[in-house]
Amino acid sequence: MILAIDVGNSNIVLGGLDKDKIHFISRIATDRQKTENEYAVIMRSIFHMNGVNADDFEGAIMSLVVPPLVTTLQNAVKSVIGKAPLLVEPGLKTGLNILIDNPAQLGADLVAGAVAAINKYPKPLVVIDMGTATTFSVVDKNNGFLGGFIFPGVRISHDALIARTSQLPHVPLEAPSKVICTNTVECMQSGLVYGNAAMIDSMVDRVEDELGSKVTVIATGGLARTIVPHCRREIICDDNLLLEGLRIIYEKNAKR
Repeated sequence: MILAIDVGNSNIVLGGLDKDKIHFISRIATDRQKTENEYAVIMRSIFHMNGVNADDFEGAIMSLVVPPLVTTLQNAVKSVIGKAPLLVEPGLKTGLNILIDNPAQLGADLVAGAVAAINKYPKPLVVIDMGTATTFSVVDKNNGFLGGFIFPGVRISHDALIARTSQLPHVPLEAPSKVICTNTVECMQSGLVYGNAAMIDSMVDRVEDELGSKVTVIATGGLARTIVPHCRREIICDDNLLLEGLRIIYEKNAKR
């Protein structure tokens, strides 16, 4: 079993998995102020809750988009399982041909998601990661990572809306019964949920126009299951896509 860790701006997802099974998945808040000892205590608690011992792990791998936490989390992982995690960064074998202007700028989370997708689904494909930001990654039929685009995440849009207006309240992120609503709360919910769903549908249409072919669309991230059911396109929700991508990358580079 390996320990896979995806460090995002809002949450850190930890998973224990091997080729045949995901043994556990746990999610904690990303906190730049925590020390390596604090993160180590949290990891030990997660292992204990899931009936896992630190020596069950043959190794670890981490994707990270919060640079200040690199050393902190590397040291925390090493102190708990006795092995430093492999970091997803330029130079690793991934199976992707990264074709963007500066491949070194590609986020480790986008790499992990794309790697899992090309190993699981028909190509060409679009991977949508709905977290703090909503990111789209486009991969062609030859495993070429062509690029993508980024939108403010659903919660960022919600928070910006209420921060910049005087009378709009916090609302639950859930779909109202209809698009045309008659009260403030449901009007906001309609815009946030149906609006984001329509954006996804329309942008994927434009991707297909540019590629000249149909694509497989896979969505992951904490908000995917809130928005995707209201899309009109066929979209696969894969909650564990990034962790599976990390496992695949680890196996490709384990000898290192």
